Amino acid sequence: MKMDEDNAPNYQQGFEISGDFSSQSKFFDDDGRLKRTGTLWTASAHIITAVIGSGVLALAWATAQLGWIAGPTVLFLFSFVTYYCSCLLASCYRDPVTGKRNYTYTEAVKSNLGGFKFKICGFIQYFNLAGTTIGYTIAASISMMAIKRSSCFHEKGHDSRCGVSGTPFMVLFGAVQIFLSQIPDFHEISWLSIVAAAMSFTYSAIGLGLGIAKFAENGKIKGSLTGISVGEVTQTQKIWRSFQAFGAIAFAYSYSNVLIEIEDTIKAPPPPGTEQEMMKKATLISVITTSVFYMLCGCFGYAAFGDHAPGNLLTGFGFYDPFWLVDIANVAIIVHLVGAYQVFAQPIFAFVEGTSSEYFPESKFITEEIHVPVVGYKVNMFRLVWRSMFVCMTTLVAMLMPFFEDVVGILGAIGFWPLTVYFPIEMYIAQKKVPKWSRKWICLETLSVGCLVISVCAAAGSVAGVIKDLQVYKPFKTMH
Repeated sequence: MKMDEDNAPNYQQGFEISGDFSSQSKFFDDDGRLKRTGTLWTASAHIITAVIGSGVLALAWATAQLGWIAGPTVLFLFSFVTYYCSCLLASCYRDPVTGKRNYTYTEAVKSNLGGFKFKICGFIQYFNLAGTTIGYTIAASISMMAIKRSSCFHEKGHDSRCGVSGTPFMVLFGAVQIFLSQIPDFHEISWLSIVAAAMSFTYSAIGLGLGIAKFAENGKIKGSLTGISVGEVTQTQKIWRSFQAFGAIAFAYSYSNVLIEIEDTIKAPPPPGTEQEMMKKATLISVITTSVFYMLCGCFGYAAFGDHAPGNLLTGFGFYDPFWLVDIANVAIIVHLVGAYQVFAQPIFAFVEGTSSEYFPESKFITEEIHVPVVGYKVNMFRLVWRSMFVCMTTLVAMLMPFFEDVVGILGAIGFWPLTVYFPIEMYIAQKKVPKWSRKWICLETLSVGCLVISVCAAAGSVAGVIKDLQVYKPFKTMH
């Protein structure tokens, strides 16, 4: 997996212009690219779009596995680790000596840690990004199925079977993504992220409100200090599900793999300000915002449903009343996931297209842009074919393995330690030349090892969940 940083600009503005690109240039930044226009608020919107995703809906279930003590504690610890490591990662956008920009997460790893770790990081990052798009396809189909069933129950009565298959909805979601995937790059989707971020607040607020209402209806706080009790599940299942809950919470905080790409959209502030400072502020705003939502959704969902908290919080309110409010929340989820899919897919598109342009610079199929006035974007045939194939692949995998909690648990486990913790810490140590066995070095490495242990446990629990679900699942069948 090769990405020469000298050729990295190919996938955004495939040219370089000689001349003076000082900070006073009217049209270009100091690296010869068209001026970036991102602000603190667009960066925050990108992060919130990436973070408050479908993972928030699994937090009540995760809290139910861990209980009133461990659940909120783990949520807080994950938020703290995410914020701290994201600040370390934001410092890696520019080389501290030369000021050269790193346009992607993998380029930052390459410039700070060298080629071998760069290749390992690239594989993990793009595997995790692709997996996240699969998870979002599953989540979108679940919400579409919920709307369909809600309508059926409302029309035919509560005793109707109202079976529905998720396959047609996944195909529909994939068709929309094929169209949106033709947007050339990250810089063109700020509007989509802002809409998606607004939608994420909408359905999170509705889920929270319904959880509070359900809690008030019950008149008591459900749940226990230690989580789901043995008897409801076996001792072995409780252990696996507790591990899986770690993965679900880790997935809910996963956005580090696109942090550098988001930072690269920020307009350079006047000296002595830096993109890094603005990104740290955006990270703080986003992590505080999302953590408050997560605590409220996870805790009130658990208080409302106790040990029987559903894997998707909104499905726990049934398909009856207030059906219209749950439908609004599900529509908001779908709109949000449409945007979130693009936030996670664009770095994959950029990498493949940049590498292809590097190896085949003379190929018109890869490099030629055709202006199409109707859509407002230039169409590239390679982009059209390759991005459409990618969307079709993720849609097919989602159809074959539509297990939401298990998929988000695996993705969270695989991506959290290396991308959120290990590489940012190692880059910080290398950049700041932290002495080996110093107090700071020991603290950082202890944090890294602790998160590794949690990730391994989460992966084991999630894989066990997938194996259990595959034993009874029949692909492409109607679900009741």
